[in-house]
Amino acid sequence: MRRIAVIPGDGIGVEVTGAARQVLDAVARRHGLRLAYEEYDWSCQRYLAEGAMMPPDGLDRLRPADAILLGAVGWPGVADHVSLWGLLIPIRRTFRQYVNLRPIRVLPGVESPVRGARPGEVDLVVVRENVEGEYSEIGGRLHRGDPAELAVQEAVFTRVGVSRIVDYAFTLARTRRSYVTSATKSNGIVHTMPFWDEIVAERAAGYPDVRWDAEHIDALAAKLVLQPERFDVIVGSNLFGDILSDLAAAVAGSIGIAPSANLDPTGTFPSMFEPVHGSAPDIAGQGVANPLGAVWSAALMLDHLGAPAAAADVVGAIETCLRDSATRTRDLGGTATTREVVDALLDRLR
Repeated sequence: MRRIAVIPGDGIGVEVTGAARQVLDAVARRHGLRLAYEEYDWSCQRYLAEGAMMPPDGLDRLRPADAILLGAVGWPGVADHVSLWGLLIPIRRTFRQYVNLRPIRVLPGVESPVRGARPGEVDLVVVRENVEGEYSEIGGRLHRGDPAELAVQEAVFTRVGVSRIVDYAFTLARTRRSYVTSATKSNGIVHTMPFWDEIVAERAAGYPDVRWDAEHIDALAAKLVLQPERFDVIVGSNLFGDILSDLAAAVAGSIGIAPSANLDPTGTFPSMFEPVHGSAPDIAGQGVANPLGAVWSAALMLDHLGAPAAAADVVGAIETCLRDSATRTRDLGGTATTREVVDALLDRLR
């Protein structure tokens, strides 16, 4: 029995999480898997009603789960830093989910805005350090409201943190095309980025079978658009990985189908899986949200839980759905509703 904690969250998160659960149930029946869900209403709506995104014992409730399936977080009237630091980031950090995994593929039926980015050629993974780096809590503001007001935000890079994310990227590359690109900016950020570069070079020596190089983040962003087919595994800090993964998803044609995994590779704590498209309040409740990012995230969850065949079936169903214009949502140039896409996925899995 796999225990799945489900947090639908806000906006279309509720709709796409429901869709992902239906797909999970279908593929579980096909493969003889047993899934048990525990759903939590932790969201911006809860914050507006009770003053907190989740209860004080929220993390303790999640701890026994085998995995966490998250929809989306965010709603007008609740500042993003409140919603994220009240739910998503405490989960990532408490449960040592130091790998943020973002697979990027140009799939048949999804037209990339980048000329020459073709299905079967663009297939990469962004490996983002997920618990330290530029997104630290160290810093503060002084003289608020004064003309001399200032703000300080400290970036934190540790040898342990950089080493383990780089090792993960190189190990992953061995299962793919054996090529790693490290995102850096050591020509402008004079302490943390040279430190990052030194550790990448040290760890790379242990993987002589994996080719690697380093690119400054500005040049890398350009090359990701101009030569997306070149890349295999890109490893970057919290900030760089965050930006590059969304850029790469846009290159692949739609952020609406982009999945992500927040992983504790040790298995000590539950890992968390979520689409990256956000809560999209403007289309919430209309039944037109693209559920494929959540469904693909659920496939990543199945793979993490030791069911790779079931995960492959779900990804295959996604690919079949995208090939048919009748089962593509409007963000992909189609007219299908969320319900129609789910029905198509379920038909494929039966």
